[in-house]
Amino acid sequence: MNVRITGTGSALPGKILTNAELERLVDTSDEWITTRTGIKERRIAAEGEYTSTFAAEAGRRALEMAGVKPEEIDLIILSTVTPDFPFPSTACIVQDILGATNATAFDLSAACSGFIFGMSVAEKYLRSGAARKILIIGSEVLSRIVDWQDRNTCVLFGDGAGAVVLEASEGAHSLLSTHTFSNGSYWNLLYQPGSGSRNPATDSHTIDERKLYVTMEGNDVFKHAVRAMEEAAVKALDANGLSPSDISLLIPHQANRRIIDATAKRLGVDSERLFTNLQHYGNTSSASIPIALDEVNRQGLLKPGNKLLMVAFGGGFAYGSALVNW
Repeated sequence: MNVRITGTGSALPGKILTNAELERLVDTSDEWITTRTGIKERRIAAEGEYTSTFAAEAGRRALEMAGVKPEEIDLIILSTVTPDFPFPSTACIVQDILGATNATAFDLSAACSGFIFGMSVAEKYLRSGAARKILIIGSEVLSRIVDWQDRNTCVLFGDGAGAVVLEASEGAHSLLSTHTFSNGSYWNLLYQPGSGSRNPATDSHTIDERKLYVTMEGNDVFKHAVRAMEEAAVKALDANGLSPSDISLLIPHQANRRIIDATAKRLGVDSERLFTNLQHYGNTSSASIPIALDEVNRQGLLKPGNKLLMVAFGGGFAYGSALVNW
């Protein structure tokens, strides 16, 4: 049984926060941000907009492209680190918004690699026959867990969502393979210290010590990210008997331009086969790859038979890859 992508969708806030505007919030500059990250602007959710808001809209657009009715969906997998609530799952809220009355729905947490992990889980459901049509969504409102007093992290992140419909198929246009990895030895290099059972939000120290916000050891994360994404990409290529020269387009997680360029260089993928959009959206965590995939798809940048390699790295550490024959 093959697995194919039949629809893609994305949704982004209307508010744009530029580097110039950030200069008025923290001690930074457009030159500093651009040189170190490649980011020029990011989207920020407005009051009354939530992770479910963007997830449902991205999912709706993916369903429309696929020609699939919400009630035909068997499973909704929503990857996020910024759910609407600790519980219930935001996927259940999205199920209700979309009217996907026959779908099982759950959230998945693998940080910036969440969408790849969701693809991997969905692949197993489809190949086993446990489902026929699955909606996978990556959605984040990271602006609500960013410390706007910390110039090293607040410049990086943005909000938004991306989605795909995966279907079981006898034909081509296949998800060739997915590969996921975890290395918990470095969990404390990139995480949100507060709001869980270790540092509950009800504890005054959690608030006073600013533990509700993302914290990151940037230099260490950079080194691990490049090595891990290379490893995940090579695993996908080897599993399918391919080399980097066979790849038509590489879509990496949109975290940092230096990480992206270093990964592409190590893989031998030239700039013409590398897609980036972080200059417009920043790091949207699990939403970054599906947002990029939707842009690529709607711009007609992929032709039948093209090989598309997606690779991600995030907190956990969790990392992985997915290879698609378009």
